[in-house]
Amino acid sequence: QVQLVESGGGLVQPGGSLRLSCAASESQFRFSLMAWYRQAPGKQRDLVATISSSGSTNYADSVKGRFTISRDNAKHTVYLQMNTLKPEDTAVYYCKSRLLATDYWGQGTQVTVST
Repeated sequence: QVQLVESGGGLVQPGGSLRLSCAASESQFRFSLMAWYRQAPGKQRDLVATISSSGSTNYADSVKGRFTISRDNAKHTVYLQMNTLKPEDTAVYYCKSRLLATDYWGQGTQVTVST
C-alpha cells in the first residue's frame, strides 16, 4: 500500500506563492507517474499537473506559466511550486501516484487565496 502525505497548503494573498510537497512511502517512487489535482467546493476534481518517471511535465492551461511540478526521487517527494496565485486557485490540492496501473491518493491540503 502506497501512502502519500501532502503538506504546504495555507492561506495566501493574491499574487503570492506557495510550495506544496507530497511525500510517498513507496520504494519504487522513481517509477511512478505523479500528479497534482485540485477540487474546489462544489466542483469536480481537476488535473493540475503531471510529471513522469523521466521528468516530463504537463500542465492544465489555467496554471501554465504560474505553477511548476518537480520531483526528487531520492526523497520520494513531488513538489508543486505555485506562483502568482489567484482566488480561483482556491481548492483542496491532492497528490496522486500511479504505479503498475494502480492509483493512490493523498488526503489533500487546503490552499486558500484571499485578501
